Amino acid sequence: MITVNFTGGAKKWFNLPRLIVDQNNLTIQQLLEHLIEVKPKNTIDFDGKNLLIAVNGVDSSALGGFETKLRSNDTVNIIPIIHGGLQQRVQFKISNQPVELFKLKKNKNISNFFLDSLRSNFPELVIQAVSSDFILSEEHIKKILSLSILAKKHNTLLSKKLETDILLRLAGTTQISDAIKNLGITDSKYFFVIAIGTNLFLNRLYQKVFSNLVKPSFNRNLHVLEAYFKISKKNLIAINSKTPLEDLLVEKASILI
Repeated sequence: MITVNFTGGAKKWFNLPRLIVDQNNLTIQQLLEHLIEVKPKNTIDFDGKNLLIAVNGVDSSALGGFETKLRSNDTVNIIPIIHGGLQQRVQFKISNQPVELFKLKKNKNISNFFLDSLRSNFPELVIQAVSSDFILSEEHIKKILSLSILAKKHNTLLSKKLETDILLRLAGTTQISDAIKNLGITDSKYFFVIAIGTNLFLNRLYQKVFSNLVKPSFNRNLHVLEAYFKISKKNLIAINSKTPLEDLLVEKASILI
């Protein structure tokens, strides 16, 4: 007997949060084929691709992938990597280190201790959270992270921890209290969780925050950044670039001492 838990859009396959499969000695691939075969005809289709599958809490990619053999009493969690076009994952690498951005909406399930809880549950990852107003674009955060990771490599971090250095550079200050006050998630309706580590633990973090994810769009209200950093239209016009605001933000982040 195998317990299959469905998350997000996967629940619509059977209109159930979980299903008991009374079979043993299946591989994950065979389990998926079985689910496709027994799925009610009046529910949405799935093809077994773009799925994150965990067996007893362990990402199947760290086991045998789709050839992972399942045993009696195993629990399998199935999560669509792309859920209704909303939870498409934002992943990239900086200096060969996997990075992922998760955009979340503040709600009653997310307390002021949310970030501390994530760090406690995922000590293998470097995790920071910032108001979504302060990440202009994917290229912007890539450049900021590159500065921080390079600073760590050369032992020139603005603080003892990489995650704090990231926050300070995004805030354009060396004062931790100011950075937390202005960029922190306490009063933010939407915020990004920035995580650096191995794909195995990034996948586990994805499972953890999945229910709170929203479409990973970036800052559309440029006036917030312009006002915070006191950047005038004249400043922007004077820069010969297709992305003047991004360039100014990265420059400010790079010269902090």
